[in-house]
Amino acid sequence: MSGVTNVFIKPEDDDMRLNRWFLKYYPGLSLGRLQKLLRTKQIKVDGARAEANTRLRAGQEIRLPPLDNEKKDVVHDSVSATDAKYISDMVIYKDDNIIVLNKPSGLAVQGGTNTSRHVDGMLDALRFGLEEKPRLVHRIDKDTSGILVLARHRKIADILTKAFREHTIHKTYLALTKGVPAQTEGEIKAPLEKIEGRVQALASGKPAVTVYKVIDNVGNRFALIAANPLTGRTHQIRVHLEYVGAPIWGDDKYFGETREKSILLAKKLHLHAYKIDLSSVYGKKMVVKADLPDYFKDSLNTLGLDFRE
Repeated sequence: MSGVTNVFIKPEDDDMRLNRWFLKYYPGLSLGRLQKLLRTKQIKVDGARAEANTRLRAGQEIRLPPLDNEKKDVVHDSVSATDAKYISDMVIYKDDNIIVLNKPSGLAVQGGTNTSRHVDGMLDALRFGLEEKPRLVHRIDKDTSGILVLARHRKIADILTKAFREHTIHKTYLALTKGVPAQTEGEIKAPLEKIEGRVQALASGKPAVTVYKVIDNVGNRFALIAANPLTGRTHQIRVHLEYVGAPIWGDDKYFGETREKSILLAKKLHLHAYKIDLSSVYGKKMVVKADLPDYFKDSLNTLGLDFRE
């Protein structure tokens, strides 16, 4: 047949159903026409007849009849030029598998009530030559700044999602707190439970563990703390630091009963996802760090706190 082409399955499409593969690359092809092409053996996988629900494997060869009219045209007009630049400027690391952003405080990762601008809605601008946009594999709070990892294809997305779920990826956060924990370092083991929209440390809650270390402090007034969550509960670091008497500055939700104000310090949440260790995924040393936002640096300078690892 004139115009017949042969296409090899990419690694990122491994284990994808045949009908979903066509939906991805040939969205103009109707399911009815696909079924007819399969039934008449115009489409074959590794030379054999296939079904719409056939699972594809990386490296397999698909025989295709002429489908130019149904082929996907890659467009990026779903993201404005302003938003495309905005999110592109957040990229601090990129390779064939992942993209790492340094997300600003105030930007939500996903949409929700009264949230029209979010990371998920701008991912189309981060294809960097690939046919599919990157995928979210974890989240950080809207008001938390710092590292957000994106997967560039489905296979690594599955690996990263599993690694985040099993906590084999290690994350380090920096927090400016009002107050200093009694111990300069240690583990906070306080079960957490969400009640009426607010997470609380309660014996009846789910197990939660955070390892912390005071990096520097101003007497017993302020501290710069490095925190490593060993579990992934909602608002875990914020609640745990309040639990040990060191609520995070700018945290209106978990700042205890007395919310001291200061005209010298920014009112934003001073919690930053500073470092992520992806060595368990890469099989070699792989650490990415994200610079502190300017308002966080200004607060440290104002208080005379020194950041050193």
